[in-house]
Amino acid sequence: MTGSRPVHGVYLSPMLDLEDLYGSAVAAAGEEVVLRRPEQVSDPERISFAVCWLPTAESLKAYPNLKLAMSIGAGVNDLLDNPGLRPEIAIARVRDPHQAALMAGYAAHEVLHVSRGFSALARSAAEVRWAPLPMRPPEDTIVAVLGNGTMGAAVTKALRALGFSLRVACRTAPAEPIDGVRYFSGPDGVIEATTGAHFVINALPLTPATENVLNERLFAAMAAESWLIQIGRGEHLVEADLVRALDAGQLAGATLDVFREEPLPENHPFWQDSRLRITPHIASDSMPEVVGEQIVATARELRDGIPLSLGVERARGY
Repeated sequence: MTGSRPVHGVYLSPMLDLEDLYGSAVAAAGEEVVLRRPEQVSDPERISFAVCWLPTAESLKAYPNLKLAMSIGAGVNDLLDNPGLRPEIAIARVRDPHQAALMAGYAAHEVLHVSRGFSALARSAAEVRWAPLPMRPPEDTIVAVLGNGTMGAAVTKALRALGFSLRVACRTAPAEPIDGVRYFSGPDGVIEATTGAHFVINALPLTPATENVLNERLFAAMAAESWLIQIGRGEHLVEADLVRALDAGQLAGATLDVFREEPLPENHPFWQDSRLRITPHIASDSMPEVVGEQIVATARELRDGIPLSLGVERARGY
């Protein structure tokens, strides 16, 4: 550590109390890192970094010497698209290893729940009916995972361990592929991976190239009566195309954890669609103690002029 002067930051979120979530962990750094709520900031010019979750453009503009915006989530598209974030401001994001394990568990749960017919079994139990369902070997079920980052790779590893046939669409071929997994890269990698798949799990980052990737063309490539598991970003999904695919029987259903507008509005038709399994963006989350530690470490790097270990490449979007 090259300096001991305090570095000053601010919590910015219109919907989460970030200080309540992470304040204790940050406080463990003592006076070395000082983070405050906006209403507690008496000198905006001293603020050099912001800890963010969906900040407004106005809130970011309030700090003329801001040098870093750090997202508490794995995605940073809300920062990249924020008109209040000047081009020279660096972006970082949390990378919690627990998030990947939680995401993998969520995805595996949904594949098992659907493939083993647990919803039908629950209905039978409620009707006091003993009604076992036929089974098929996991290797006969093709699962396509879109994305091979930290989250996607964890999902692939978990489902491969359960015996499913795995395909992965990725930006570039992996340096350390998982045995038995087929990888597809290049401009047609997504369609090649999803063609004939019984499940498609979206774990892609949101970039201009991946926006609206879950569309009519992709659904048509999937096996008949297949299932979508959407754990990427809301902007990946063309909602009208999903409804048409469901109505046509091309998809039997979908599990949706992320949406274009969150919370999902009460009048949104998805709530009333029995073919959908909806969860409130809980496929994974970061642990407060890990986030706190990474906030402090990133603030120190910023102060000391060290390359940000959790920095994001703006051009790539992640």
